[in-house]
Amino acid sequence: MSGTSADAVDAALVEWPDGPGVRPHRLLAYVELPISPELRERIHGLGTAQASSPDPLRELVALDVELADCFAQAAARVAAEAGIELREVDAVASHGQTLAHHPEVGGSLQVGDPSRIAERTGCLTVADFRARDLALGGEGAPLAPFFHHALFTHPEQARVILNLGGIANLTWLPPAARPEQVVAFDVGPANALIDAVVALASGGREQMDRDGARAARGRVDEGLLAQLMDDDFLSRPPPKSTGRERYGGRQAEHLHATWRQQGGNEDDLLATLVAFTAEAVAHAIRVHLPAAPTALRLLVGGGGARNPALMTALAAALEAVQVASFDSAGVPADAAEAMAFSLMGRNALLGLPNHLPQCTGARRAGVLGEFVPGAPGQSVFGPAGSSGG
Repeated sequence: MSGTSADAVDAALVEWPDGPGVRPHRLLAYVELPISPELRERIHGLGTAQASSPDPLRELVALDVELADCFAQAAARVAAEAGIELREVDAVASHGQTLAHHPEVGGSLQVGDPSRIAERTGCLTVADFRARDLALGGEGAPLAPFFHHALFTHPEQARVILNLGGIANLTWLPPAARPEQVVAFDVGPANALIDAVVALASGGREQMDRDGARAARGRVDEGLLAQLMDDDFLSRPPPKSTGRERYGGRQAEHLHATWRQQGGNEDDLLATLVAFTAEAVAHAIRVHLPAAPTALRLLVGGGGARNPALMTALAAALEAVQVASFDSAGVPADAAEAMAFSLMGRNALLGLPNHLPQCTGARRAGVLGEFVPGAPGQSVFGPAGSSGG
């Protein structure tokens, strides 16, 4: 999968049980294939209707093909990393690259042609997971809470699972949570605005605030922070989802231009955006999770978990909360999102629900994903004699 930051393709090879349980499972390998700055710019440009191409439809088709090749390459690379032939793999589960997410009209667009992935890998491919949830009346997101519930539920401890990709989303897990007790929703921006402002401030030479160094040098502007927090999406009750359409290049350009006109220090702007992410998370827990105890464990994954400035800001905004990485609960933070879609693909193969409908607003639980057969003679149930990998 590739997230809203579009900085890399993440691929995880996971061995799951053949039945509905998730234990024991094994992460056999994980790889990240960087997306070139040029391709990333094209993805973001088309996703925000700012494509430089004179023919946007041709560019859409080209990205569908090029990203499918990237995903197929990632699948081959992660199998090789594990020392496993692709023919031994039951299926490739591909989330794709989100270009547009508009649940208000019942649709979401992910590119990375699954037919091309199936042809390049020879593997049965499961893709386009959001579409079925949207057809069921849901928002099509967030989908990862299904994975969070399966792997992070603790018999005695209340937990909030926070993913900090381009967009921040959280999952509330009470102790020994049943699926219907899970609450999850998109919070607002995480790295999307921060990364975009860094790119603008550096003239494109940098794509992220590595190790949070620039934000750590800056000071939070309380006035701007108050303006950012005065956001109707933050106050809207769940289920809810968002994307770069709301928190992307256009907003970053406006913020950056206004800040420069006022003579502001760009490190201060980045410090304020980091504080905005942390305060939005704290606000979401206070307002939308009223049943959550004041003392709970916050487990953080996604690219933001590697940003010390952001982790420090979270700890400050949530004084009574113990903040730690996914790794502390036995799930590698870098691999978690790819593992989530691996599990969703496993369930699709078994005909089992692979989302939590109350988290997306869907009418009922369904089986998300569309199938493309791989090698000739391969059924949608995987290759004959497969071992459940």
